Amino acid sequence: MTLQVQTEPLPTQQPEKVLYPDSDGQPMSDNTLQFGWIVKLKEGCEALFKDNPTVFVAGDLLWYPIEGDNKTKRAPDVMVVFGRPKGYRGSYQQWLEDNIAPQVVFEILSPGNKLSEMALKLQFYNRFGVEEYYLYDPERNDLTGWQRTETGLAVIESLDGWVSPRLGVRFVFAEPELEVIRPDGQRFLSYVELIEQRDEIQQQRDEIQQQRDRMAAKLQELGIDPTQI
Repeated sequence: MTLQVQTEPLPTQQPEKVLYPDSDGQPMSDNTLQFGWIVKLKEGCEALFKDNPTVFVAGDLLWYPIEGDNKTKRAPDVMVVFGRPKGYRGSYQQWLEDNIAPQVVFEILSPGNKLSEMALKLQFYNRFGVEEYYLYDPERNDLTGWQRTETGLAVIESLDGWVSPRLGVRFVFAEPELEVIRPDGQRFLSYVELIEQRDEIQQQRDEIQQQRDRMAAKLQELGIDPTQI
């Protein structure tokens, strides 16, 4: 007679779930000048592609390029991703985004940035497929750019008048700061500049309306109905 011993199956160990934090604990900017440029470029790119539902733009968003690896990450000051829908993200997890890497990134230099830190950023963007990388130093009004070639990111020799292949914007070295020109010829503006521009347009409209009202009043004095003209 054979004795059969029943054994319980060994419990299957579940892989530990990897967490991808939304914050790296680092400040978005070191000063008001850097912050202003981050906002101007982010909102400028956002406005540029506002009618295209498949262009995602973000500022200071953590980008995780490798599934299962929450150590390899960067938070570009501004990134633009073609081929991905707009909408909320806590972080940009590339494997959830059809494995599409941001094609364009901007970094705004601040006094707190170290050369080693910027070298690591360039290395990261080169490794993970960024097509265009722009580094702007607002204090020196200096722009450096890299474009992807067959061998990786290569320095763009002349950026004055350079047109971004992906964004279509043109960079112009003006004083006191860089100008980013849209394909329609309009500059990227700060929020304050946009408000000033809106107020100026409204003032011009008010002046035109006042002229019309004065003309209508004179016509009525002459016994002419202005609505019949």
